[in-house]
Amino acid sequence: MIMVAVAFLLGLILCSLFGVPYIDFLKKKMIGQYVKDLAPESHAQKQGTPTTGGVFIVGAVIMASVIALSLAQEMSTKALITVITLFFYTLAGFQDDFIKIKGKGNDGLTPRGKLFRQIAIALLPTIALVISHPEATNFTIGHWSVDLGWLYPVFAVFVITGSSNAYNLTDGLDGLAAGCGVSAFIACSLIALMFGYIDLAIISATVAGALLGFLRYNKPKAQVFMGDTGSLAIGGLLGTLAVLGKFEFLLIFFGAVFVIETLSVIIQVTSFKTTGKRVFKMAPIHHHFELLGWSEKKVVIVFSVVSLLFSIFAVLLCELFSKGIL
Repeated sequence: MIMVAVAFLLGLILCSLFGVPYIDFLKKKMIGQYVKDLAPESHAQKQGTPTTGGVFIVGAVIMASVIALSLAQEMSTKALITVITLFFYTLAGFQDDFIKIKGKGNDGLTPRGKLFRQIAIALLPTIALVISHPEATNFTIGHWSVDLGWLYPVFAVFVITGSSNAYNLTDGLDGLAAGCGVSAFIACSLIALMFGYIDLAIISATVAGALLGFLRYNKPKAQVFMGDTGSLAIGGLLGTLAVLGKFEFLLIFFGAVFVIETLSVIIQVTSFKTTGKRVFKMAPIHHHFELLGWSEKKVVIVFSVVSLLFSIFAVLLCELFSKGIL
């Protein structure tokens, strides 16, 4: 538990330190975000805000994880696979951001191209898990378990890819993805500890600390955006941790805000294509509340509190599972 706390502090400190020189570099190179025409009018002022902040978030996470894992003597194959997966997702996200910056617009990778990369990267931890632990094809909820067999790899890839996309969709307001991510990764760390995965708990803690450090620069009015470089990677990492830790079911709860954001898009698109009507004023749902008159700060605070409450519930649920109550 001590090393988990150390990992959290390392992530926080390193991300806070890396932010200043990286943001200065982005400003000098005039590397900024291009705001979509479909976004609420209030977002126009965000035009030109430095992006690709995910670079220093991930840099802090990887460095803090390696240090903490080494000190705790927990540099396992599972931890290594997790870090490598994070790195590849970061590359995919950076490629998307780079194309947008170079083209001075919002057209990055094609949806098909982005999805292909996400699926290909998700196969890495999935295959590693199935090969090293053949029994891992079980899907477990408390003491109830079912062997998915050959369907499990498909399920695992879906979880990781879905998590990457869900976090990416949530990253639409200053501080929203990072604010919700802090509590989600703290819960993920505690759950990993309950399952006995100290290595995964340490990595989760470094991400929580790094996201808290990133909020210093990303809170309204943001000095930098994490971009797809950060959101695709952090979301993919959250799903990877849940799969490798075998607590995929609990991801629904500590990642509840990300799930809700995704469902709002699915509902909106389905409704519009089938009936021609929109359920929400705009999707993802955080824009819906903006158009209802909520300030950006209010949306971020409310969503972050909701994420915190669901994260606490996930930890309590895990505790009930471990005691055999459920």
